[in-house]
Amino acid sequence: MTTLRREDLIRALPYARRYARALTSSQQAGDALVADCLRETLANASLPPDGITDARQVLYWGVTQLFDSGIGRADPACGGLPEGLSTKQRQLLLLTSLEDVTADDAAPILGMEISAAHERLADAREKLRASAATEVLIIEDELIIAMDLEELVQSCGHRVVGVAASEAEAIEIAKRTRPGLILADINLGIGGDGTNAVSTILRSHYAPVIFVTAYPERLLTGDAIEPAFVITKPFEPLTLAIATYQAVTGGVQLDSV
Repeated sequence: MTTLRREDLIRALPYARRYARALTSSQQAGDALVADCLRETLANASLPPDGITDARQVLYWGVTQLFDSGIGRADPACGGLPEGLSTKQRQLLLLTSLEDVTADDAAPILGMEISAAHERLADAREKLRASAATEVLIIEDELIIAMDLEELVQSCGHRVVGVAASEAEAIEIAKRTRPGLILADINLGIGGDGTNAVSTILRSHYAPVIFVTAYPERLLTGDAIEPAFVITKPFEPLTLAIATYQAVTGGVQLDSV
């Protein structure tokens, strides 16, 4: 493996955090997974397969290895196991859609043959749409974007219970509808801050949250309380479908490989 510079690994950390948090459905567990991975990488405690030399892909590989060993997985007793998708399929979906890794590059990261990766990915995409439908609150102040989000959410099989353009409106809708998932922009302009609205909502009603931002590297710094799920603007419908599936199912251990 080519020796990686510390600064390259540091630049790759926000993306590794996003992947790890989505994989574990937890900021704390995801960041701990990345910290362990970074320590092992810097110490050359484990080496990825030949061909994985990019810093971001090296961290994806290390996070996956630790997760597959049982580190960072939710307690299966915390919820039922969703049917249909295997752990490897979920990892493939997260890497290819959330992280923009090609299926060819994702295969060695996950220890799979390229042909098998393409086959399992195609099967996962077919199964995804029918999984984990829920009621969604959208928090977005720009009307056109909000309409696009509403259409995307509905195309994923979910039902939109409300669209809020401000903190106050979001809190009121959440109190009235008690959504199963919240999709929130960070910056609501004169309407306030999406993170503040979510924090208030979660004091009285728990729901998984997906934050939408054009600058994930600014959000995923590890310096404060941050979301477990982040989608980068602009995004494709499949990216939203994968993120909502992962958020709603809670990242519990899935079927065997």
